[in-house]
Amino acid sequence: MRKNSIKNIRVNGEVQKELSNIIRNQIKDPRIHSMTSVVAVEVAPDLKTCKAYISVLGDEKAKRDTMDGLKSAEGYVRRQLAGNLNLRITPQIKFILDSSIEYGVTMSKKIEDVTRKDT
Repeated sequence: MRKNSIKNIRVNGEVQKELSNIIRNQIKDPRIHSMTSVVAVEVAPDLKTCKAYISVLGDEKAKRDTMDGLKSAEGYVRRQLAGNLNLRITPQIKFILDSSIEYGVTMSKKIEDVTRKDT
């Protein structure tokens, strides 16, 4: 299976949807911030590994605590994923902090400020 095959794209979408559901509704760790979202998921073509890009809306402490909470819950998340998805192999999940949404909001504010000053 190639990296960008239709099957891989479909698996990525299903894993992303299930991860979002598990993080939002099933993990009871108080370290995980309520404004946590799964931005993207990349499942390897052999289905053994998965990179989950996580965005946290909050300060640095909230981001650090959320990533620590997700790292400690990796086994639980993988077990839940195995039960919810019908995959031959359940991938090993690696959570990666993604700050692209925060960067986009910051840039939008800067652009808005510059255009407001010009008018």
